[in-house]
Amino acid sequence: MIASVVNAALVLLGSLAGLFFGNKIQEKYTTAITMALGLCVGMIGLTSVIETEDTLCVILCMVIGTVAGELLRLEDRLDRLGETLKSKLTKGRENSRFTEGFMSATLLFCVGSMAVMGSMEAGIHHDYAILLSKSVIDCVVAVTLAASLGMGVCFSAASVLLYQGVLTLLFLWVGPFLPDAVITEMSAVGGLLILGISINMLGLLGERRVPVGNMLPAIFLPAAYLPLAGWLAELM
Repeated sequence: MIASVVNAALVLLGSLAGLFFGNKIQEKYTTAITMALGLCVGMIGLTSVIETEDTLCVILCMVIGTVAGELLRLEDRLDRLGETLKSKLTKGRENSRFTEGFMSATLLFCVGSMAVMGSMEAGIHHDYAILLSKSVIDCVVAVTLAASLGMGVCFSAASVLLYQGVLTLLFLWVGPFLPDAVITEMSAVGGLLILGISINMLGLLGERRVPVGNMLPAIFLPAAYLPLAGWLAELM
């Protein structure tokens, strides 16, 4: 858990620094940095995706997970959570990017191979190297995100603490029984979600956006798909 606490603290620190220096940075620089960051996020996503050893697993998990997320209206629920925080914590001041900042930062910091693999290493081997490395990266990213997207990024620190803390505890109990193949495919699916974030950050779809929030269930489905696929293969 200590690594997750450090990660959350550095996200908060970076966010506060971004808020403090945000109005001192010209918009053209903020826009350029955001675009550069979007490209870097895309690179991180691609790095995870190309590690897949089962393309069919990734495709089916994305389809089923997205359908489940749409039925559960996860993105709408995240929107409402962001709006609730906005109304309570901004005290009526307009901050139209609060929800976008909260959601974008939460998804960016929580979804992907480093969060999953780092939590696994922390839970199983008590090795915090991956999460501590991720913490430094997240801190730098939070500065730019908060400068461009505002206060909502600060509250993603709570999401980081909750998400990675729960994953660490989960892997502490079930990690020793989780095959390496499952971790690989979870990371690959997470990489596709990160690519979705990259597309949104770069504005490649114009006013439309990739509904990444509704795709979140997909990242956990390889844990069910791979054992089922193996069982069906034995029957055939």
